[in-house]
Amino acid sequence: MHFSPELSFVIECCRSAFGGVETRQALSSGALDGARVVRLARFHGVQGLVWRAVDLSVSGLGDLHEDAAAIATSNLKVAAECGKIRGDFQSAGVGLLFLKGLTLSALAYGSSAVKSAVDVDLLIAPADLERAAALLEARGYVLTIPNRAPALVGKWHRIRKESVWVAPNLGVQIDLHTRTADNPRMIPTIDVHSTTRLVDIGNGIALPTLGPTETFAYLAVHGASSAWFRLKWICDFAASLAGKSPSELEEFYRRSLQLAAGRAPAQALLLADRLFGTLANNPALKTELLRDRMSRALYRAALTQLAGSPEPIEPTSTRFGTLRIHWTQFLLMPGLRFKSSELLRQARVPFA
Repeated sequence: MHFSPELSFVIECCRSAFGGVETRQALSSGALDGARVVRLARFHGVQGLVWRAVDLSVSGLGDLHEDAAAIATSNLKVAAECGKIRGDFQSAGVGLLFLKGLTLSALAYGSSAVKSAVDVDLLIAPADLERAAALLEARGYVLTIPNRAPALVGKWHRIRKESVWVAPNLGVQIDLHTRTADNPRMIPTIDVHSTTRLVDIGNGIALPTLGPTETFAYLAVHGASSAWFRLKWICDFAASLAGKSPSELEEFYRRSLQLAAGRAPAQALLLADRLFGTLANNPALKTELLRDRMSRALYRAALTQLAGSPEPIEPTSTRFGTLRIHWTQFLLMPGLRFKSSELLRQARVPFA
């Protein structure tokens, strides 16, 4: 699998954003299409990381400067709102965790200002759904997916892992999760009661998120659910592991299997190694992962999905564009029971 020169450049910029590479990337005059670099960075949601890495004198990437500034400004606004949401939930006695987003950005990149995010992912207990919905409504959030009365959102959550809430006056979107995976058989014990940690995201705001092992398993399953077609997901995964020893990586992997993450961690580690050298110091684990035929198939599928065409496109914008994603979801765990449950889940989703 070969990446275009522009995508290879974007990948190297992402690597330098967390890999300890001090030298800034330089865009050789005439060697790369600067406009395509910008389009790729935007599609993959890594504008802030690319701009952080490139030489400030590089021409043709000025739009990324504007994007990075907008991301930083937006994240400041979202951080303040997240602090208020946490306060409301604490006062009401409703437990919640913040998944990915600002907490992951602070942990992986040392700053909550660089990671682009469309939404804020909140995890609550299923039993708290009604109270959480009321708290969001009180803050001005409107249920948009599903497009029905909030009182009926419980029926939606029996099929889907999250509902979508938007505050029109703030321009903030909340994805309210009652579980961490599309298929309930995957990582079922990673929930709001799992091991947690408080993450300082700046301006005196600290948000609770999953512990390191649970984050590893969750990020692997989250990326696998979409066959890793966006670079930001695997970049976040690799960045969260930067500096970890071979024994720590192996411990994360072994523990993720116990948490029922299936083959998603193997797929994630192989892809992260291909792009960012995550397993460079752990050849024994890499060899073990490559022995499994299904893990190799998942890895190749993700690599193909990520490389895509020279001009990135959403999988949903082409006929059968999501076929590879749906196919890989059946391979994430062995056994007929899982495949049957996944078939039922995928069949029910369009009618939800």
